[in-house]
Amino acid sequence: MIHPPGMLHLYSVVIPARDEVESLPETLRDIYETFSAADITHEIVVVDDGSTDGTWELLQQLKEKEIPTLRPFRNEGAHGFGRAIIYGLDHIKGDAVVIMMADASDSPKDAVKYWRLLNDEGYECAFGSRFMRGSQVIDYPKVKLLINRMANFFVKVLFAIPLNDTTNAFKAYRRSVIEGCRPLIAPHFNLTVEIPLKAIVRGYSWKVTPIMWSNRKYGVAKLKIKEMGSRYLFICLYLWLEKYFSRGDYRR
Repeated sequence: MIHPPGMLHLYSVVIPARDEVESLPETLRDIYETFSAADITHEIVVVDDGSTDGTWELLQQLKEKEIPTLRPFRNEGAHGFGRAIIYGLDHIKGDAVVIMMADASDSPKDAVKYWRLLNDEGYECAFGSRFMRGSQVIDYPKVKLLINRMANFFVKVLFAIPLNDTTNAFKAYRRSVIEGCRPLIAPHFNLTVEIPLKAIVRGYSWKVTPIMWSNRKYGVAKLKIKEMGSRYLFICLYLWLEKYFSRGDYRR
């Protein structure tokens, strides 16, 4: 066990949301109830990233009537999954943060496990894996699953790391890690690999735990595999160059 470098006080949740009016009520209620039951002081930062389906109005209602820890923001600038997350990270108040999806695919109980790893055990990063003993995956589309496993194997070999689920956005970090990984440059889903790989390359401590993942009940997935391949490759090669050629200039 790593000794904590400092106890944590506020856990921030960052959720990018675009046209998620059907999914958000269940997602946010589950997070709020689970964190409250675990006695975790928290805030839920939801970034509306250009929704046109009433997502913003829904967030206002939930904040006023049901979820006092909800802090909705509207990204008025350029849109994109990565940009929305960065916007949220720029506005958190917590000393630790977990990135979660709006579609209820991530389990708040696993987010609590992350908090324990960061706060009780003192790790700087908490990574989940959907593909290790003790994990559970529900209704993952077969083609996407195959591509996912190939992409994660590529990253694992390229960086020589014992992590087999780098591409999953659902991870948690101490705030000091986020600040140490700036500037964050990926505007789209490739941010999901930029942050953990930067954290690993720059020498922050981390631990992997099994998690549960379930496919969305409402709406359609925003990730377009054909559009993202080159972007993922760019980020991986960018950080591979940092790992092997920067001579440690960017390590903390």
